[in-house]
Amino acid sequence: MSVFFRISMIFLFLMPVLLGLSGCASVPSQSEKATMPELDLKLVSFNQIDGWHDDLQQKALMPLYLSCEKILKGDSKKTFGIKPEMGNYGDWQDMCRHIPNWELSTVEEARAFFEAWFVPYLLSDKEKTEGLFTGYYEPTLYGSLTRTDRFSIPLRSRPQDLVMVNLGDFREELKGQRIAGRVLGGQLKPYEDRAAIEDGKLPDQVDTALVWVDSAIDAFFLQIQGSGVVVLPDDTVMRVGYDGQNGHIYTAIGKELIARGALTKDNVSMQTIKAWLIAHPKEGRDVMRLNQSYVFFRALKTDGSVGAQGVVLSPERSLAIDPVFLPYGAPIFLDIGHPDGSDSSIRSLVVAQDTGGAIKGPVRGDLFWGYGDHAGAMAGVMKSKGQAWILLPKKVVK
Repeated sequence: MSVFFRISMIFLFLMPVLLGLSGCASVPSQSEKATMPELDLKLVSFNQIDGWHDDLQQKALMPLYLSCEKILKGDSKKTFGIKPEMGNYGDWQDMCRHIPNWELSTVEEARAFFEAWFVPYLLSDKEKTEGLFTGYYEPTLYGSLTRTDRFSIPLRSRPQDLVMVNLGDFREELKGQRIAGRVLGGQLKPYEDRAAIEDGKLPDQVDTALVWVDSAIDAFFLQIQGSGVVVLPDDTVMRVGYDGQNGHIYTAIGKELIARGALTKDNVSMQTIKAWLIAHPKEGRDVMRLNQSYVFFRALKTDGSVGAQGVVLSPERSLAIDPVFLPYGAPIFLDIGHPDGSDSSIRSLVVAQDTGGAIKGPVRGDLFWGYGDHAGAMAGVMKSKGQAWILLPKKVVK
């Protein structure tokens, strides 16, 4: 099938969506509208942000520079986000051309740069300023390029017939929303869910394994994290990253285990969920399949994990956000609880560079912790409450 034909079929499928979400879509009720997230921005000063003058802002320069490489390629007249205060690409491109060298800048120089080019806005959801911030990391798996008795769980490559559509390319108000499927008979149809894919119900010509690993549970959590490293039998390391998703909604299995009484809100974490799955292999398989979302991977030739913006992520300075509300590349200052169990806080400037199926709403984030045991320990237990401020171009302020 030609690319042009496939795109044409997608457009025909999208016409009801683009003309008002008619057909199978329904108009939200008043109660549904009341519970839908809504981004509010409150202009503040840097002096009003606790911890701003204590952060080492030069550590945010490198991730911002990497995001700017993407921003500078955008149409200068295109809007940058869903709010007028976010400006257009041209407003951000001016800033990107003046980023100081992150290797040579002092903390004072970095802070002066951010204060010269940006103004902070407190993020809120219908005036609710406190949100949930979780963590993720780059896990280590063990695998082989060929299937063996030990290595029998596939990390699958993106199928050639998987079509992923960014609805924001068609209508501005749908920015950040995506669908995926397969073109059949001129219509975009839903793709197979997790259970069907794991049962081998993809067409043979598109069901290809990138690498085989030794744990279905580790493979499941790798899909949640989005990227990781696979250690091969000769001790070489293969880095893999997100390359597509089947379009089904992500379901957090931790909530299911709480509902079953297997875990509680107080003790649920990546570590406790994984321990329960290991202890209950048959029941655990069914629980994992409740999350119908399935992620496909590709081999990465980078020195680190790559986020949804297409840039290498920086440990403790890259944040996954909901792109429906917040734009990739925006600096965001966090004031949230620390997952180490102490009374300390994380008060640092990060950059929005990734997203995830569980990240929904304007005051919601997933902090990237990097690679290794410490990163896994912090990410696995992180359920921090706190506030966040987005930094937007000063020139846009009226």
